[in-house]
Amino acid sequence: MAASGTELAVATPPEARFAFGKNWAEFLAHVGERQVAAATESLRQKLGDLTGKTFLDIGSGSGLHSLAALRLGASRVHSFDYDSDSVATTAEMRRRFAPQAAWTIERGSALDIGYLRSLGTFDVVYSWGVLHHTGDMWTALGNAIIPLAPNGTLFISIYNDQSYISRRWKRLKAFHNKSGRAGKLLAEIATLLITWGKTIPVDIVTGKPFRKLEIWKQYARERGMSPWHDVVDWAGGYPFEVAKPEEIFHFYKNLGLTLEGLKTCGGGKGCNEFLFRRMAVR
Repeated sequence: MAASGTELAVATPPEARFAFGKNWAEFLAHVGERQVAAATESLRQKLGDLTGKTFLDIGSGSGLHSLAALRLGASRVHSFDYDSDSVATTAEMRRRFAPQAAWTIERGSALDIGYLRSLGTFDVVYSWGVLHHTGDMWTALGNAIIPLAPNGTLFISIYNDQSYISRRWKRLKAFHNKSGRAGKLLAEIATLLITWGKTIPVDIVTGKPFRKLEIWKQYARERGMSPWHDVVDWAGGYPFEVAKPEEIFHFYKNLGLTLEGLKTCGGGKGCNEFLFRRMAVR
């Protein structure tokens, strides 16, 4: 381990954070080759072939995307997460699916400059849906390029800024975080109804009352993720920060990176995905 719990840089006290790792630990019980294959294909579409490349996973969560990087040919993978349960889940993912791989797993913080500098450089720095949960998103975004090699690729996803809608979600997440089990369940059910149930009346009117159920069944196959765990993750995901796509673009442009790919969520709820490159200095 590179750092112990009290030594890690963190902007938000642990008691004010959602326990992402516990959610991922429960999700791990549902992971099999089908989920791994789906995650690998998803990562391939984002990054292409990773043969011979080194890969850093900032905020590894379940470790599924780190495993996917190995499946795509990464020569070495380094995963770290602030949440100790996420670290344990990633380690279990390694034990189950890639015990002999060149895969290092540690506890670390995206806000810890010293830790990031100690890692060396990587061809690919990857962070999906993580840096907006640090409590200091813009610092974390800047820190993410510390281990990025010249001509390296940075892939990040950040929650889309929906103005007042985002502020409402932030209040719900804060409520979930400070509530007991009953309050958390209430927030999770509200999230389920908002994110999955709002089109059901239209489906019924159009003669497709079970459309959402079919989508739910296909969800794991298409994304390699459990839909219910995504609901819980969304309801409880606090700290919570957002950004407009142009804000992320200008932020990294000012740091010398070039935008090579962008996938937005169409102005809705969810993450915008960015692919940047750090050009080598000649």
